[in-house]
Parts: sequence; C-alpha cells; structure tokens
Amino acid sequence: MGETEDEHTARASQLFETFVQASTCKGTLQAFSILCRQLELDPLDHGHFYHCLKAAVTSWKVKALWTKLDKRAQHKAYEQNTACQGTRCLIIGGGPCGLRTAIELALLGCKVVVIEKRDTFSRNNVLHLWPYTIHDLRGLGAKKFYGKFTYIHHSIRQLQLMLLKVSLILGIEVHINVEFVKLLEPPEEQTDDSPGWRAEVRPATHPVSEFDFDVVIGADGRRNTLDGFSRKEFRGKLAIAITANFVNRNTTAEAKVEEISGVAFIFNQKFFLELKEDTGYPMSPCLTLPPCMPQRMRLSSGRNTAIS
Repeated sequence: MGETEDEHTARASQLFETFVQASTCKGTLQAFSILCRQLELDPLDHGHFYHCLKAAVTSWKVKALWTKLDKRAQHKAYEQNTACQGTRCLIIGGGPCGLRTAIELALLGCKVVVIEKRDTFSRNNVLHLWPYTIHDLRGLGAKKFYGKFTYIHHSIRQLQLMLLKVSLILGIEVHINVEFVKLLEPPEEQTDDSPGWRAEVRPATHPVSEFDFDVVIGADGRRNTLDGFSRKEFRGKLAIAITANFVNRNTTAEAKVEEISGVAFIFNQKFFLELKEDTGYPMSPCLTLPPCMPQRMRLSSGRNTAIS
C-alpha cells in the first residue's frame, strides 16, 4: 500500500526542512542529495528543477520561500529565465561572491557549474553588510535559511551556507573537493564532435573535466588561478580599515561556536577629534567581535567604509 497524499506532503516537507537546517557544507549537499533521491527529482535538469521541487514541496512553511524566489525571478531583466538561455558557465570558487554570481546567472537562464576546492565552510569572519546587500539576500529567502538574519553583521560561513542552499534549489551544480588547474582551449580545427572550452581540474577524472562552457568566472579570491586576466579590487574611498585575524585551527569547538552580531561602540576620544580637525572628516571606531576569529576594528569615515 502506497503512501497517501498527506503522508507524501509531510515526508517532502520533512526532507526539505532537514536540507534547510543543515549547518555544514557537506551536510547541506548530503541532505540535498537525499531530498532529490527520495522525491525522484533530477538536479541536473537545471531548466526545470526549481519548478519540479516547488511542485513536490508544498507545505505552508515553505510557501513564503517560493513566493520570494518567484518574485525575484520575475524581474524583467531575466526575461522569464531566458535572457541567457543556452549559455554554459563555470564558476571557480564557492565563496559568497561565486555563489551569488551563480544564482544571478541561473536566474538569467544559464547552465551553471560551481567548483570549490574545499569541502568545509570555516570562515567565521563577520562582515558588515551594506543595506542593499541585506535587501538582496532577504529577497532570496535569507530569513528562511537563517532565522537570525535580522542584523547587519553576519559571518562568511553563514552567508555561504545560505547561498549554497539557494543555488541548489535553482538547479546549480556545486562540486566540492574539485580544484581548478588551468583552462583548456578548444582545438583550432573544429568539428561537430570537438570539445569546446574546458577546465583541467583535480582530480583529473572528475566529471567537471568534460564540461564544455561558454563563460568562466574566477571567484577564488586574491589568488586568482585564471592566467591572463587582470584582477580588479573595489574599495571604499576615504576610509581606513584595520583588521586583526587570529589563526583558525579548524577545531570542532571553533566550528560549533555560533556567530554573534556585530556590536559597535562609539568613543569620543581625543585622537579622533584631532583627526577630524586635521582631515575635515569625522572618524569613529567600530569594534566587531565574532567568535574565535577574527577580531576586526573598522575606522569609518563619512559614508564610505572599507572592509578587508
């Protein structure tokens, strides 16, 4: 005797909630794999996966998330997910920038593959988010994935987890423990069976090595592994940033410590008054204390703040 409709709905809801509540990178990917297998969904069918998942998980608890993602997808720039339909993209790096870029490309209709050489999200650095960034993440359902998303300070690890879950929901392939080595150009003499642009990766036998792409995006930080491309860095003007990082020893205790929101203390110190007189700009110290590591003090000037 098969399960009833109510039983199927309850099971789908529980599987999805387990995925939402996953607190590690590997745990998220494992919960997603179980979700797809149990509900008989094909995560490689990027063009239809989101709609199939939405049809399979219909509990009232998740409807708010579907509403937010549907609203975002209806933006006219995406042209109903057809603006870049047929474009195949490879993103190197599964940090916040890489995953957020992947989401944008998926909304445009691209086939997106993300590779990340690590298998853990261990960066507890707490960032001060700009108001428009908070607005953007809320529009992607941040509150559903992280109930404490009501502050302006959040760790990189928590941002990665949230963006990873949204990426998977939108049909983006994310592969961990895959390291980019170099680009492989297509052969000069092309035939119908000739490969296009590909990437040499480690391990060499990983299926990503057979992925032909039209666009490659290096989002692997300062040590960009894409040769021949200049690196651009955006910094706020008229700002001073002082960062103090403590060694992350990747212990279990460090990984389990919950983040705390940033707390700012404004001090009317003589030093800052003198700076204002000398420069004409008001300076104020802002102290952010995340758990374990790092600790960061930002000195902000006017409306512009540099975050390093």
